[in-house]
Amino acid sequence: MERIAAVLVTTEAGRASPPGVDAADFLRAVAEDTYEIVAGLDLVTPVLVTTVPGMDEIVWPGTPVVPVSEAPGPDLVRAAFAGASAAVPGAEQAVLISADAPDLPPLLIGKLFRELGRAAITVCPAAGGGAVALAARLPYPEWAASGMDAPEIVADLRAAAPGRRMVATGPGWHRLRTPADLAFLDPGLEGWDNTRGLLSGSGTGHY
Repeated sequence: MERIAAVLVTTEAGRASPPGVDAADFLRAVAEDTYEIVAGLDLVTPVLVTTVPGMDEIVWPGTPVVPVSEAPGPDLVRAAFAGASAAVPGAEQAVLISADAPDLPPLLIGKLFRELGRAAITVCPAAGGGAVALAARLPYPEWAASGMDAPEIVADLRAAAPGRRMVATGPGWHRLRTPADLAFLDPGLEGWDNTRGLLSGSGTGHY
């Protein structure tokens, strides 16, 4: 079965940049770390979907880079799934991951795909509301009109779904949406090397 793991990069991925760290540099670091997570997965095709120009340089050769326009949350999610699907013809499932999750454990992505055996959409909820990632059977369901930052995304999707069990959830994680969220980063956890290096050199904390 062909599967897609797509990272969604928007300008908001840089909003957790702490004082003294350039927001564009922070965005690039977290996006590259999140991309490295999906690029290392087995049996999936990595894709980068971006509203930010110049992201081609952070991906491995051969990775599709899909530019999309800034849009309201639900429209952006729909455009991201459509763009990723067009880049990988024949894919049956896809997961869309917010680029501000540079330390997301790959295991959680695998669990989202497994839940698609019984649901049309699965959600990795984000601490504080919204979603870290959405996985869906393709084509992306027309009834699924919710953005990644919707505070009650699981409830919204379930209310819109034509069946009771069409929306499942996996274990939750966190996103870096404010400088305070940097406290979620665990220096003992492997990965997020670009983000770690940027923060270590900034004097903003011990990473």
